[in-house]
Order: sequence, then C-alpha cells, then structure tokens
Amino acid sequence: MAKLPPSVARLRVAVGDALDDLPPDSLVLVACSGGPDSLALADTLAFCAPRRGLRAGLVTVDHGLQEGSAARAAEVTAWAAKAELDPAEAVKVEVGGDGGPEAAARTARYAALDDAAERHGASAILLGHTRDDQAETVLLALARGGGPRGVAGMRAVRGIYRRPLLGVARADTHAACAERGLEPWDDPHNTDPRYLRSALRPAMDVLVATLGDDLVANLAQTAALVGADTDFLDGLAREALEDCRVAGGSGPAGLDAKRLAALAGPVRQRALRAWVLESGVDGAELNHRHLDAVDALAADWRGQGPTFLPGGIEVRRTGGRLEAAALGDPAGPGAA
Repeated sequence: MAKLPPSVARLRVAVGDALDDLPPDSLVLVACSGGPDSLALADTLAFCAPRRGLRAGLVTVDHGLQEGSAARAAEVTAWAAKAELDPAEAVKVEVGGDGGPEAAARTARYAALDDAAERHGASAILLGHTRDDQAETVLLALARGGGPRGVAGMRAVRGIYRRPLLGVARADTHAACAERGLEPWDDPHNTDPRYLRSALRPAMDVLVATLGDDLVANLAQTAALVGADTDFLDGLAREALEDCRVAGGSGPAGLDAKRLAALAGPVRQRALRAWVLESGVDGAELNHRHLDAVDALAADWRGQGPTFLPGGIEVRRTGGRLEAAALGDPAGPGAA
C-alpha cells in the first residue's frame, strides 16, 4: 500500500478533527473559489465526510469582479459533482462599495454562504484559510492598531463557520493539489497590490527571510494565545454587562454608570462594546476612539455631552445612567 503524502495526510487529519463533533448525516458545505487552499480543502472534505457518516457539498461564490468568473464558477461546480459533493452550486452575488472592495466582496460572500447554509440545512461551512492567512491577519491587525481582538485573528470555529486549516501551511495545500492531481485556479487578485492583503505578501516573504522560517507559525500561535485570553475577557464582560443593566430598562438602553466605573478597564470596554452593538452601531466603523468616548461617560465623567457613534447612534449620561438611542428618536436619551 502506497504511503500517503505528508501534505495530504496533514489536511485529512485537520479536516477530520474539525468534523468529529458533528452528528451523523449532517451536511457540511465547503466554500470553494477554485484556488489551491479551498480546492484542497474541498477534495479533503469529499474524502473525510462519508467516512464519518456525513454528507458533503460545495458552494462557490461568483463575485463577478473578473472576466470569466462565471465560467470558473461553473468549472468548480462541475469538478465538485465529479467528486460526489452534493449540493454543488455556484451563487452569483452583487458586490457593493461600502468599506472598500475587499470588505464589500467579503460581505457579499458571507451573505451568500449564510443563505446557502439555510437553504440546504447545513450544520457547518468549511473555509480554506491557512496558517499563512492567519499570520497575515495578525500583521494587518498590528499595522492597523487593531488591539487584542484584531491580533486574535480568525477563529477556528465561529458560529456555523469552521476553519480546519489554520494550523496547516499554505505550502501543504499547494502540495496536496499536486499530489491529488487537482488543477487550482491562480487568482490574480492574490498578487494585486491594490488589495492590502496581497500587498502584504511580498513583505511577509522579506520578514521570513530576515527573521526565520518560524515566523509564520509563531504569528499564528500568537493569534491562538491572544484569542483564548480575549474569549475569557469577553465572557467576563457579558456577565458584567448584565449586572450593569438598570432594572426596568429595555433593550440596550440603561446601564448603571457607577457599576460600570467600578469594573476593570478591559472588562468595562468590552461590555460597552457589546452594548453599543446591541443599539445598532455599525460595527465595521466602530473604533477605539468611539469606545474611549463612551467609556469616559462612565469612568471619567466631567459633565460632558453625548457621544455620537457610527450608524446614527447617540450615547449620553443621564441621571447616573448611560442611555443609547438612534438620533432623532423622540423616545431617545434625554426624552421627557
């Protein structure tokens, strides 16, 4: 019996581990662009799922941003059908302009994947992000001043989404494609400097050459360590938020400012972040300056006026409470 190539073995172990908690006959979808990472993942899922009593399918999202995108999506679904992935479907999306091209494409893609999961009753969606992608995410977060939440990077599991390859090198997905006779698509966006992540990759090569081959693995490990701490603090913050809600308050309105002020700063800011997101704040636009201003209403009160947050939300301190409401709401903060 021929020995399994190491790259293929690593992918099968990683994907198998990611599927082990799913009940029999669950449907698992893989998001596949046709690139080497997601194609290797889809091929591995097609092998692993039936051996665990699971069903496997594939969704490819056609963003319509490149010439021939519809034809490539059709090629991916044709391959998936031959690999006995069912369903195997291509979904065309319209990409808006909010947040720049990368963010807009990501928003459209996840909306399409969410819809596919609901339509097909999927228990999980697998994404092909690798250890290299995680390292790049950490560096981008550091460059943007993203703080612990950004440095924590992508999570292995978040809701229905799973990333089984976060501990697998990008080189392994490329090698697995070669070993399995797969023909991945080489996305030109991956080398287009107009996209920040693509522009970072040559710099990553320089850093690896300068600091050593362990850099990528170490950055990914940093994300895992910071992620664990962040999850712990977020749990404390959720409990603290409930303790600070004013009796009789409804929804996001009504937090006891004195109770907030008594909390440790990292816990208080996390609690406030969760609270303002409840109120309808645009999370994509929310930054540390906004949170600092809300935090000051509780922990550094000097009679200052309201703070205005993305999404048209006003937060003010009234009678020892923090209250939030949409601008122009007659029942909002300070209403009679």
